[in-house]
Amino acid sequence: MPKRLPFSRELDTPCLVIDLDALEANIRSMQSFFSDKTARLRPHFKTHKCLPIAHKQIAAGAKGITAAKVSEAEVLAWGGIKDVLIANQIVGEAKIRRLVGLARHTSVTVAVDSADNARELAAAARAAGATLGVLVEVDIGMGRCGVKPGRDAVELARIVNSQRGLAFRGLQGYEGHLVLREPGAEKDRLTVEAIRLLARTKRAIENEGLCCEEISGGGTGTYRVAASEGVMTEIQAGSYATMDARYAKVTPEFAKALFVLVTIISRPKKGLAIGDAGLKSITSEFGMGEVEGVKGAAVDRLSEEHTLIRVKGEAEKLAVGDRILVTPSHGCTTINLYDKACGVRKGYVECSWRIDGRGKSQ
Repeated sequence: MPKRLPFSRELDTPCLVIDLDALEANIRSMQSFFSDKTARLRPHFKTHKCLPIAHKQIAAGAKGITAAKVSEAEVLAWGGIKDVLIANQIVGEAKIRRLVGLARHTSVTVAVDSADNARELAAAARAAGATLGVLVEVDIGMGRCGVKPGRDAVELARIVNSQRGLAFRGLQGYEGHLVLREPGAEKDRLTVEAIRLLARTKRAIENEGLCCEEISGGGTGTYRVAASEGVMTEIQAGSYATMDARYAKVTPEFAKALFVLVTIISRPKKGLAIGDAGLKSITSEFGMGEVEGVKGAAVDRLSEEHTLIRVKGEAEKLAVGDRILVTPSHGCTTINLYDKACGVRKGYVECSWRIDGRGKSQ
């Protein structure tokens, strides 16, 4: 039978729920890991998109916050966060105008991987009387954004450094192709190889007489190795704070803190229960979520508005009207479906937080 959930009758469903004790323990645990490291933590906002959580991370000791888009950076800046990295390329007149306007109010650093984009950013910054920090993004194996390590990165760093309105800060590289691999020696070896591409590129840039003070990257799935190699200066981990079912498999040291409260609305036949949260409430690109605290219950599939749950044994006792918690497989995209999250502590609702960055994809 479902674990007793005192808060559940206060809430309508589907509802995004955050276990505050687990959230705060995860924040403390990650920050504690960095206490004896040269690298510092710069958590990613794109996971939780929630200003109270960002402020908890800063209060715990994070150096600043990472954003994915200009619109997320705006939320952070107007929410009082003073140091923001946009770990992405910002292209196009409208976005660049917003970006340099933001840089007049808070410290903003942005990633670039093309000379033309660097020149556009520089011209806009000069016109606005602002200065943009810049990290040259290097592709270290993910095959997404970034220039090649070595000579291409050195050349782009030289161009960035020559542009008035820009301040060359260093490099960004993300070993995202490795973060969800199962832990083990092979994953560690590949992570070290990727990070050493950044180390060699940094040396080449410094041999040109440029100062490369920051090397930014990493994630929840690789933070231990990425922060311990003595190369990275900041780690952009995001999922550790709220956790989800997929990341819990590769970083079990963090507690699941994110759930969707679901009501059982139908028991059409033996072996099947139907919940009221579908694809509009729980995302599935990393697989199905996990039913918590109900032995013998497993999410089989999701339609638009329904959770189809296979039940056996004790779970056959699930009845219409019962409430259950489902841990989503991917927190980042699930959180973005909600306007608010309910924070619970020891079984009771303590707060309701806006998802301030919801839909901020511009």
